[in-house]
Amino acid sequence: MTEFSAERDGERLDVFLARMAIQGDPLSRSRIQKLITDGNVTVDGKPAKASLRLAAGAVVAVELPEPEATDIAPENIPLDILYEDEDVIVVNKARGMVVHPAAGVSSGTLVNALLAHCKDLSGINVALRPGIVHRLDKDTSGVMIAAKNDTAHRSLAEQIQEKTAKRVYWAILTGNIREEEGVIHGAIGRNPKDRQKMTVVRENGKDATTNFRVLERFGAYTLAECRLMTGRTHQIRVHMAYIGHPVLGDPKYGAKKCPFSIEGQALHSKTLMFTHPRTGEKMEFEAPLPEDMQIILDELRGKK
Repeated sequence: MTEFSAERDGERLDVFLARMAIQGDPLSRSRIQKLITDGNVTVDGKPAKASLRLAAGAVVAVELPEPEATDIAPENIPLDILYEDEDVIVVNKARGMVVHPAAGVSSGTLVNALLAHCKDLSGINVALRPGIVHRLDKDTSGVMIAAKNDTAHRSLAEQIQEKTAKRVYWAILTGNIREEEGVIHGAIGRNPKDRQKMTVVRENGKDATTNFRVLERFGAYTLAECRLMTGRTHQIRVHMAYIGHPVLGDPKYGAKKCPFSIEGQALHSKTLMFTHPRTGEKMEFEAPLPEDMQIILDELRGKK
């Protein structure tokens, strides 16, 4: 159960919950309504309606029910495997592939492919995300890791949380960043004007930090290396748009039309570094740039 204290007098309960992040993620309006209808939300210990106006200091408690087990079908989808052993599997995820089943997506995901390839995956988040320790957006390509057992999963999740695992991305950004390198601090939360987007917020967001370094300049575009110090939803895309340099091809946070041939944002998980959960060995894996990003870079460099 998660508890919050209302800080605004007269705010509707459903609007208040829409601004909160529970277990690391904001809730959709439809899920909020269902939680309230099912009696999983109380105010000062009593069930409440969505329209209830909160008094400042009221205690709002939310209990998320356990997810129902979902029968995810294994699918024989080719995987670009960079490394595999009895504990972990490291893959180069293709742009356009969803990581795990979600609302409206029940097949064709990385989890479907992993279930067909691996005999075992960790049982943590087994309902929809067996084996998944961290995620990449659908249209972000590159290296990511999955766990084959719970021990490996817990170790990798802790490394990401403690920032001992390192994740390095390459992004083609719009505009010419003046600085050679920098650090972006900005709490990220759901955009109150568009619930499908995340944004940098002053209140009720989750702390987020992204380090960036310019690799190459092309006048109207910049190739940059981005290092995640935290792992928030759409973090690099939101932070780069926040400083005025959205990722090329990102229709959600940048221009609606892209002058280059690429489906989705030009963002690639280039390098992943972690400590092996069983052996303690320091491991590093790198995924080559996808063809569409390489073509854009060649064009920007003046190559045919």
